[in-house]
Amino acid sequence: MEDSDSSAIKLLRLRGWAKALFSKTLPSPPFSLGEAASGEASYKSAVSWEKEKESVPAALIMSPALLLALLGITHTLTGVHALTCNQGSAETVRDISELPLQWTTGQKSCEDGWGCQEVLLLIENELQVNLMILKGCTQAANQEARVTQHRTGPGLSALSYTHVCREDLCNNLSSTVPLRALPPPTAMGSVRCPVCLSTAGCGSAAELPCPIESSHCYSGVLLFSGAISSRLKVQGCTSQEGCNLLNGTREIGPITLRETCDPQAFLSCHRGVMLRTSVNLAQEPVEWTTNGRQLCDPGEVCQETLLLIDVGHKSLLVGSKGCSKARTQDSQTISIHSGPPGVLVASYARFCSSDECNSASSSSVLLNSLPRPAAPASGDLYCPACVSLFGSCPENSETVRCPSGTTHCYKGYIALQGGGLSTSLNVQGCVAQPSSYLLNRIQNIGVISVAEKRDDENEPLENELLLPAGAAPAPYLAWVVGLGLSLALWCGAPSLLIPFSHDS
Repeated sequence: MEDSDSSAIKLLRLRGWAKALFSKTLPSPPFSLGEAASGEASYKSAVSWEKEKESVPAALIMSPALLLALLGITHTLTGVHALTCNQGSAETVRDISELPLQWTTGQKSCEDGWGCQEVLLLIENELQVNLMILKGCTQAANQEARVTQHRTGPGLSALSYTHVCREDLCNNLSSTVPLRALPPPTAMGSVRCPVCLSTAGCGSAAELPCPIESSHCYSGVLLFSGAISSRLKVQGCTSQEGCNLLNGTREIGPITLRETCDPQAFLSCHRGVMLRTSVNLAQEPVEWTTNGRQLCDPGEVCQETLLLIDVGHKSLLVGSKGCSKARTQDSQTISIHSGPPGVLVASYARFCSSDECNSASSSSVLLNSLPRPAAPASGDLYCPACVSLFGSCPENSETVRCPSGTTHCYKGYIALQGGGLSTSLNVQGCVAQPSSYLLNRIQNIGVISVAEKRDDENEPLENELLLPAGAAPAPYLAWVVGLGLSLALWCGAPSLLIPFSHDS
């Protein structure tokens, strides 16, 4: 070897010789450090192991105990140490009265040579505080703990904390106490501003008087990406006009952020799914509200969709509210797809482009547009009648006497996909035509893609939404209202921190 060979190469070669003594064979070329875990230095180009055919020096033949000690010494000399770091991430909006906050976290073993990091962002207005925390392993160079005041109050304020270190569990900040001082009392002025912090949209935020020093209203959205992906709607009082809440900051540790104050850039929409089976849903309106909200992606609009299926003695209502990439910006459609007489299938779909405009509060938005014919006379036909959610109708479905004007029994499946739903409905009932399709071969109802197959069809399924007749599909409800930090914790998400009020 040439004199320019690094000491690390010599140590690696020494390890190879030592291992060879256990097996009494020549050393194999070592693993490629270029393929080792990210964060380790690569010495692959310093020497060509393919050209080395050295034999084991006799002087190195020694006892296994001494060899083990030697291997331990070489590991120490390389200076490589795998740290254990606190690990987790969380974002939470709390009432200002809950400050100070503290949190707990899990732990993680890092790659050799990696350090521990922690990043915290604290944004406050007069009523709320948004806390974003990130802890874990990093390749970044060491950095002393640093607090940056991006914007000071009174009114809106924002500060960040960043720290990178290389000792076990050194990223151990566990409270907002060291970072935040109580704001001094201030006199109120005549300007009033909406005040809100929310990851789901603000809607009609409360208006409060602003401090004299902060006579401008701020309303914008912060977009976080990188190690954390999130959107935060911010409203409150500031001392300066403009869209520059964090004074030009674009990166905080491994988190990248952007800011927009365009009110049309990110709509806030009601969000949730409704599933209801009962009698008389085609005659009696039911409540249709959600507790969930969401900030939409750029270009999206708000949507609300209702589907009603009524087989006579039983009805089903499926509803969806949320954001949509629909091309139509402002529209409302009410359709009667089938019946009466017989099975009634009707739908309502609305797309709109203002904050929380998908605000229909009951199914009357659909029912008020349905025909109200007199009750038809009973006919001579009897059919099984059923509408089943998430499965198949029983073999002994209740048989009903069909109304006059119906001539055939219908059995089939309707598949639903989109708007937070992925499931299949089994429908049985009376229809007027032997070849009836309840949906008349349409493919979409609002944001929900639909497909239908009658039991008497022999051709193979062509639409991946459908399940074979008799199969019991597994439901998937992605937008059930109330999925938040508490549920994620209940499910045991390993990467979450758990913020809670500080006992003081």
